[in-house]
Amino acid sequence: MSSRSRWFISLVFFSFIILMNALSVTPALAQDSPSPLPKRIVADYGYWSRTQDPPYGHEQIPYHKLTHINHAGVSFNADGSLSVPDGFLEPELNKKAHDAGVKVMLLLGGDFNGLETSGAVEALVDNIAAFEQEHHYDGVDMDWEYPASTQDGNFFVKLMKALRESNPDYTLSIDVPPWGAPPYDYAYDLKHMQLSLDYFNLMMYDCAGPWTAHGQLNAPIFWDPNDPAPYECQPGGSDQETADIFLKHVPAAQLNMGTPFYGYHYTNINQLFGLCPNAANTADGECDNTVLTVNYAPWVKDRINKNGWYTQYDPIALVPYMLRTDGKDGYITYDDAFSTYYRVWYSDWKRGLGGTFMWSLDADYDGHSQDLLDAMYWATVTGH
Repeated sequence: MSSRSRWFISLVFFSFIILMNALSVTPALAQDSPSPLPKRIVADYGYWSRTQDPPYGHEQIPYHKLTHINHAGVSFNADGSLSVPDGFLEPELNKKAHDAGVKVMLLLGGDFNGLETSGAVEALVDNIAAFEQEHHYDGVDMDWEYPASTQDGNFFVKLMKALRESNPDYTLSIDVPPWGAPPYDYAYDLKHMQLSLDYFNLMMYDCAGPWTAHGQLNAPIFWDPNDPAPYECQPGGSDQETADIFLKHVPAAQLNMGTPFYGYHYTNINQLFGLCPNAANTADGECDNTVLTVNYAPWVKDRINKNGWYTQYDPIALVPYMLRTDGKDGYITYDDAFSTYYRVWYSDWKRGLGGTFMWSLDADYDGHSQDLLDAMYWATVTGH
């Protein structure tokens, strides 16, 4: 490791320790009272996390650290009907959230192209309204990955407009990837979408993954020009660039920057930006199944500077990654409490966005604590 890298890591941890010590003296009332937050903190929460190890459900959620919850698991069909999986409904989730002043939305995806062909938009809108009224939801977060034509983009505008007209009180949002932006002229009509939506969730993660040939950083805050394969992530390959792109089209108050509570383990490379050796032989020229998705807690957290792994920081991107201490294959890109805090502070207070969100709420829960959610919360309430 170079002296510059050692100096940078020392500075990062020294600064973070000072920050955490300062925050620890904040009165308990400021942590525990369900007072309004100055920016949005939107949590994606999947119903399946209740069956994970450790389990994560409505009992574990610290509602006072959130403003909105996107409850994932329901999908829709081409005829506008909803598919609700067994075990999805969790009445106490909505009750506890509402008691804390937190809104709960359905995170919906489904057969968009089938719905577009069938013309059953009104049926879907009616079914959503009935479901939301019966089970006390506050709106919809719509996830279409991805509209592939101008026709798809126009249909998405029509769909969200119909939802808005059906209930002016809904909280409505969509999830939008930054990769490949701009101009979004065909996929996401930002100009017309913003008329129906409360906000856009910018999915500024998944630069890394099985679909790249190199060991990318999952979610750079700033773009590292040393990356040998920028085409795998650009444009929109960092928080800075994503904010630059979307602020040209959407008011800052309608933008939430995403942060990942998970990372990727590249099993057959041993350096940042390394080229997967199997990429030369895979059908798509990418790393494919040699890359594994890993949650921050307990998987990543249990390896930070122990169990044969050590952490480094990219001094430009300001995010960590891990390598093996013995130099063997293994590279992990992830976010920790420091990068999460800085990402949220930068997005909320430096760039002035309306808030942040994460995928997913359960993924940094170790059975006792949530380091990344705590970092989001403190960056939100103390950053201005």
